[in-house]
Amino acid sequence: MNDTPTDAPLDPSPPEAEPATGLRPPERRVSRRAIGVWTVRLLLGGLFLTALLSAGAWALTSLGWSWPPVWVREYAPFVPVVYGVYALFRVAVVPSWRYRVHRWEVTEDVIYTRSGWVSRSWQLVPVSRLQTVDHTQGWLERLFSVATLEVQTASYAGSSTIEGLDADEARGLSEELAVRAGTLRDDAT
Repeated sequence: MNDTPTDAPLDPSPPEAEPATGLRPPERRVSRRAIGVWTVRLLLGGLFLTALLSAGAWALTSLGWSWPPVWVREYAPFVPVVYGVYALFRVAVVPSWRYRVHRWEVTEDVIYTRSGWVSRSWQLVPVSRLQTVDHTQGWLERLFSVATLEVQTASYAGSSTIEGLDADEARGLSEELAVRAGTLRDDAT
C-alpha cells in the first residue's frame, strides 16, 4: 500500500546548488617580458655552473691528482656536458611554463596569487591586513621593464610576491595598495 498522497504539490524550487570548493585561477598574467628575465637568469646561472663544473673536471683530469677515485677522474669530463644539456633544457622550458602558470589578481579586499611550475601555490592575502607594500626592480628587471611587488602582513605565511609585473603597473599597484590598506586599517579602528 502506498502511503504518499498523490495530490501533494511538487516543490517548484530547484534544489540548492553545492558551493564550489575549488579555487579558480587569478585572472591576470604577469608581463610577457618576465619570460626574458627568467630566461636570462637561468642562462647566466647555467653558464656559471657549467663553467665551474668544467674547471673542476679539468682539474681532476689534468693536474695528476691521485687522491680522487679512478672512476671520478674518468667520468669527470661528462659532468659539465650532462649539466649543460640539463641547463639548456631548463632555459628552453621553464620560463614559458612559468609564464603560463604565474597569475595574480587584486580585488577590493584580497590579493590573490598563484605560482609554481611543478608544485603550485595559491595565496590569498587580505588587503586589510597589509603592513608593507614593496616595489623592487633589480638590474635585470630594469633591463626588461618589469618589477616585483611584495606585500607583507604580520602573519608568517601572509606575505605574497608577484614577480614579473610591468614596471609602471607595479608602481601604480603598490601606491594603490598602500592607500587602500591605510584606509581599511583606519576604518577598522
